[in-house]
Amino acid sequence: MQLHTEQNDFYRLSDGRMVMTEAAHLRRGYCCGNGCLHCPYQYVNVVEPKRSILLVQKNESCEKGSK
Repeated sequence: MQLHTEQNDFYRLSDGRMVMTEAAHLRRGYCCGNGCLHCPYQYVNVVEPKRSILLVQKNESCEKGSK
């Protein structure tokens, strides 16, 4: 379900959580450190070991999507 904002910055997951789009993150201009699903900044402000886990998950997701 898309949350209708001017630029469609967010959408909701089936469990009700709100998710920022990659475009919204790019407009913000930095990684907030929360491990956001669509972070375009390689999770630079996320503390270890969470950062490494998120990077592995993102890479696995990209590999599945390219098959």
